[in-house]
Amino acid sequence: MAQDRSPTDKLFGAYNFYLEIEGVTKDHKTVVGGFKKVSGMNSSTEIIEFKQGNDTAVRKKPGRTSYSNIVLERGFTATDDLWEWRKKIEEGSIDRRSGSIIVLDQNLEEVARYNFFEGWPCKWDAPPMDAESSGMAIEKVELAVERIERASS
Repeated sequence: MAQDRSPTDKLFGAYNFYLEIEGVTKDHKTVVGGFKKVSGMNSSTEIIEFKQGNDTAVRKKPGRTSYSNIVLERGFTATDDLWEWRKKIEEGSIDRRSGSIIVLDQNLEEVARYNFFEGWPCKWDAPPMDAESSGMAIEKVELAVERIERASS
């Protein structure tokens, strides 16, 4: 008799992921590695309230959808790929790029992919420095995006 699998067999950790951004690295590879955290992948849709004729109930329909900025955090290294992209924006260039956050299972196989479109770095935070700390220096980059979608895996 086959054993029933626990529903948790299909749960995935938040710690196995890759980040791809088109054209960020100098050698044109798409995987941008070493990220500690990716957050802010949210969407929300406006609620438009309206009435029809003598209807006493307020009706609701979806309006415009907006997407939050994606925040990337990684250990500070000598790699300046994201800084160079940010610098272009600061100098007035329009440099929008697409990318993906790829969720992996325990065997490092892709189980989900979140694609973002028309992204550009709108904010960059240098790591805070503290001589009394033994923690890692963490760089933060925030990407403004126009759309996020979950791709079928």
